[in-house]
Amino acid sequence: MNGNAAEFFVDRHVREGRGERTAFVDPWRSLTYAELHAASGRFAAALGRAGIGRERRLALVMLDTVDFPVAFWGALRAGVVPVPVNTLLPPDQLAYILADSRAEGLVVSAPLLPALLPVLDQLPDLRRVVVASPDGAPPEPAGPGQIGFAEFIAAEQPGADPVAASADEVAFWLYSSGSTGAPKGARHVHGSLRATADTYGAQVLGIAPDDVMFSAAKLFFAYGLGNSMTFPMAVGAQAVLLPDRPTPAAVLAAMQRFRPTIFGGVPTLYAGLLADPAIGPGAGSARLRRCISAGEALPAPLGERWSATVGVDILDGIGSTEMLHIFVSNQPGRLRYGTSGVPVPGYAVRIVDEAGADVADGESGELLVNGPSAAEGYWNQRAKSRHTFAGEWTRTGDTYIRDPDGMYRYCGRADDMFKVSGIWVSPFEVEGALVSHPAVLEAAVVAREDRDGLTKPLAFIVLREPADGALHERLKEHVKSQVGPWKYPRWIEVVDALPKTATGKIQRYKLRGLA
Repeated sequence: MNGNAAEFFVDRHVREGRGERTAFVDPWRSLTYAELHAASGRFAAALGRAGIGRERRLALVMLDTVDFPVAFWGALRAGVVPVPVNTLLPPDQLAYILADSRAEGLVVSAPLLPALLPVLDQLPDLRRVVVASPDGAPPEPAGPGQIGFAEFIAAEQPGADPVAASADEVAFWLYSSGSTGAPKGARHVHGSLRATADTYGAQVLGIAPDDVMFSAAKLFFAYGLGNSMTFPMAVGAQAVLLPDRPTPAAVLAAMQRFRPTIFGGVPTLYAGLLADPAIGPGAGSARLRRCISAGEALPAPLGERWSATVGVDILDGIGSTEMLHIFVSNQPGRLRYGTSGVPVPGYAVRIVDEAGADVADGESGELLVNGPSAAEGYWNQRAKSRHTFAGEWTRTGDTYIRDPDGMYRYCGRADDMFKVSGIWVSPFEVEGALVSHPAVLEAAVVAREDRDGLTKPLAFIVLREPADGALHERLKEHVKSQVGPWKYPRWIEVVDALPKTATGKIQRYKLRGLA
């Protein structure tokens, strides 16, 4: 049996009579499973004609349009390794990833090409640049070594079977966000895609063939790749692709136009949507039945406000680039806001202390996970691979507590935790207390030393609207009442926005530099 993931996610639907079902829709075009089968076959053949062979890398610096799945699955069909790249990275980090991966081919969306032009000549391994226009129209006249997406595949014939591959063979790479250092290329195997579909997709998300999935997280993220490709394609469902930045206005417009049944967002976006005056039941889609969140822990007050306003619960969970998708999650019928839920069926987790011993319920430690979708390792990062991928267990770097009822509660990244009066304080817990106040939209908490050299919490907050000078004291008292008198922020600074990664995670290390 061919373990190439393209066989299961693409060819199977055509073979079993689902070829005419719509697989993807973007603001300009749609793509059926049969059309994806044909176009990805042409793309695979074109890679061979371009001299990009098996196990070579193909970088995808692409907006979310129907061309993305054609390139991704076309590469897998050919045995070429696609490397989706974060389109929001600055040019120097894009250049780093292209050079580090030694990509021989690059597919780039036309609006993103100008930022890359200065670095393309510095990449000796790059032999072909394919330019994709978001709306499918021919791009501007190509430069040296460049060709339009449609022209690249036009002369090829569809129909070739995917190259034979083991389920354990490396299929694609995903680079970590690199928020605190150079991005790391996590190498994922063919079998991991189906593993996440069989676990989270089937048993938590509960996606069905008639669902329409819309993910604000982009395809180049592990979270978005599962939401918009792996899960809908596993069952022959449809995915909505949004090429624009997922602002609340853009997301609401897409919800109204495409009326999805399942929506995937991140906490920052959910907060922004709730602040939009247009938000209401269904968030623009009367068919909306399920919402999910990942990327950063969802504060309980935010989830509760969303449920009350929109009428649909948010299933919050934790995943990672290294594990490909969510492995601990709240689930239908078992949801408690303020927690990440319970292990996804098929995954096991442990919480361990600094010596690697399991801790008791109610005690904090690092979360380890064991599951079928772990990456094979990092590219050219042996020491970091050995530290993160410890046999069957993967270190997450996240601090967690398991409550007596079996729910797992996020405390923060290991390097975000700090002690106050000898007691560990979770920034996330204090942030949750702050955003539970109606005046606060977002909050981030870091440590600062007082005049005696003692560590205390410092809070940066974004307000919903201007407030009077007494708000700071009211917020301090509010936090004392919510999470304990020693955890309240001794200092509060109002800011216009919090620094975040492209995935919406708060970059506390930048705030620590301001402390």
